[in-house]
Amino acid sequence: MAAKHILHMLAPGRHASPFDVNMALDAGFDAVVPYSAVTQEEVAGLVQDAMFSRPPRLGSHTGIFIGGKNAIAALDMLAAARKAMLPPFEVSLFADPAGSFTTAAAMVAKLERLLRAERRRALAGLKVAVFGATGVVGFAAAVIAAAEHAEVTLVGYDGLARVQQAAEEIAHRFSLCVTPVDGSSEAAKHRIVGGAEAVFCAGRAGVQVLSAAQLAAAPGLLAVADVNAVPPSGIEGLDAKSDGAPLAGGVLGLGALAIGGIKYRTQLGLFRRMIESDKPVSFDFRDAFALARELVG
Repeated sequence: MAAKHILHMLAPGRHASPFDVNMALDAGFDAVVPYSAVTQEEVAGLVQDAMFSRPPRLGSHTGIFIGGKNAIAALDMLAAARKAMLPPFEVSLFADPAGSFTTAAAMVAKLERLLRAERRRALAGLKVAVFGATGVVGFAAAVIAAAEHAEVTLVGYDGLARVQQAAEEIAHRFSLCVTPVDGSSEAAKHRIVGGAEAVFCAGRAGVQVLSAAQLAAAPGLLAVADVNAVPPSGIEGLDAKSDGAPLAGGVLGLGALAIGGIKYRTQLGLFRRMIESDKPVSFDFRDAFALARELVG
């Protein structure tokens, strides 16, 4: 009998994500086993328990997925899982908390392709403002863009303190420089958008972050992307299905569903790579972005 492909899902919160469970099973895993309320200290024990139950030749048949709703916690758990490996006993790993790594990867990859095709611009040197920068998707998108040499600004809707902390975390963890700014007033948002060439909007669902007037008053703004699929859009006038349609001032817009199609294929694709690989693999937001880039062409 062929060995089963088994995925163990570790979630710090009360529940593992049904979305992730469905995705993993649709990708082809034979069994998906969720674990909730998992602490970082428990990761090594759980990984090794799964790892030592099978011979090394079946290491690639065992996967560990790290979910939750916190990007930093997920990265710390991923690091703990990697440290728990004792060659030749190794298993595959994939971190995607709240789908944020694959969503951020899809958003950046879609915007990169749009700007390259329509404005002949690359990410390098691009002035990018990230709204919702302390959330999991915004944080990951900021890191991906900064790693591609964009000039990234983290916008704090409730002041400077939390985005300052996020910027310091990015500098410490990834040696990348991003700029935190206070975006807690409409006047502040007007100034920020006015100095940006691209905007990533990853705010709370159903909350409009930017108005059409703010877009129209930004002479250098080329494109915006929003991952909020719950009306109203985070950006006024942006349809969730928009895949580059012009908005106020001729700004190109990417909506949540256009981004979501690539996000879905990216997460599904990484799950399938776990299954198809003949040796253990390890995936985080960098791998998600590499695949999303392939998918958008």
